[in-house]
Amino acid sequence: MRKPAVELAGIFRKYGQRYRQQHRLTRSQLRVMRAIEVCRTAALGGHLEKCTHCPHERNAYNSCRNRHCPKCQNLERGRWLDSRKAELLPVQYFHVVFTLPQQIARIAFYNQKLLYGLLFQTASQTLLTIAADGKHLGAGIGGFSILHTWGQNLLYHPHLHCVVPGGGLSQDQQRWIGCRPGFFLAVRVLSRLFRRLFLEALQRAFQTGKLLFPGEIKPLADPAAWSAYLAPMNELEWVVYAKPPFGGPPQVVEYLGRYTHRVAISNQRLLAIDNDQVTFQWKDYRHKNKQKSRVMTLAIDEFIRRFLLHTLPDGFQRIRHFGFLANRHRKQRLALCRQLLSSPMAGLLPQPEQRQALQQSLATQTCLPCSK
Repeated sequence: MRKPAVELAGIFRKYGQRYRQQHRLTRSQLRVMRAIEVCRTAALGGHLEKCTHCPHERNAYNSCRNRHCPKCQNLERGRWLDSRKAELLPVQYFHVVFTLPQQIARIAFYNQKLLYGLLFQTASQTLLTIAADGKHLGAGIGGFSILHTWGQNLLYHPHLHCVVPGGGLSQDQQRWIGCRPGFFLAVRVLSRLFRRLFLEALQRAFQTGKLLFPGEIKPLADPAAWSAYLAPMNELEWVVYAKPPFGGPPQVVEYLGRYTHRVAISNQRLLAIDNDQVTFQWKDYRHKNKQKSRVMTLAIDEFIRRFLLHTLPDGFQRIRHFGFLANRHRKQRLALCRQLLSSPMAGLLPQPEQRQALQQSLATQTCLPCSK
């Protein structure tokens, strides 16, 4: 891949010190900036890299390994994928997105750890509850969720991406129950339950004094103002979007490889720095059926401000598993799913050419001399 003309680390090295002097930042934001600035520089030391296919060696600087760094996520992505590829089942996979309304996102920004946790909890509970209902699927499902807090324009937009196998275990765990081809669960039903569960959890957090109301949202600390603010949320349609199903396990791996460890902006989207301004590419998803590519230019300070909006709370897990993929019983439940799927569902197994594509996509990349 061609090296980007502009990198986030270069922007931070050039303008970071000035930005820190002029703006008040949290400890987490300061750590993120400094980690990206020194990533793969002499400040972190170096090591010797050896190709596994030939005698080629080279000296390389160490990475910062910060999860907000666009360079370091490639390595972490590979490790995570290597663990996930053994968990894929020979069934359809679906992608469901849960989005917080702007009015709730406003509260979430000042209560990130708590409300991000509620987003994970209520989204997974929504999927598990509706899927278990005999009117819909009547099965115990599993999946994993990935938190994103940004839109393509880098503004604050918290939402959760859920990847779910198309089916689950029967209540007595004696059968695999598959969903209809191309259809998982009704999004309107998911949206209504998600809205109710989240608002109930949010109200409990308010009543127990767990919510913070600093700055612009300070007036909402008053119970009457809080109730008036939340009342319209019960009538608003909360966005739950189900994307078309993946083609099979190879497509799932390909998707995960470019999506799970994404950061707010990649170096490939950065186009130029000129006159204390940053120009980058973004996609306008407001155009249905046509993701229109656009170019945006922001002042350096505004660009850095938007990027730092997406600094996660310390120690917060942005990828979580639920249902039969939950950590505590994943191994046993996956073995049971494969056993139930193996004989009667053989037709769902990927074809030889699909398996070959999967193997190629997971193959270890060679170094530059090997590729010549």
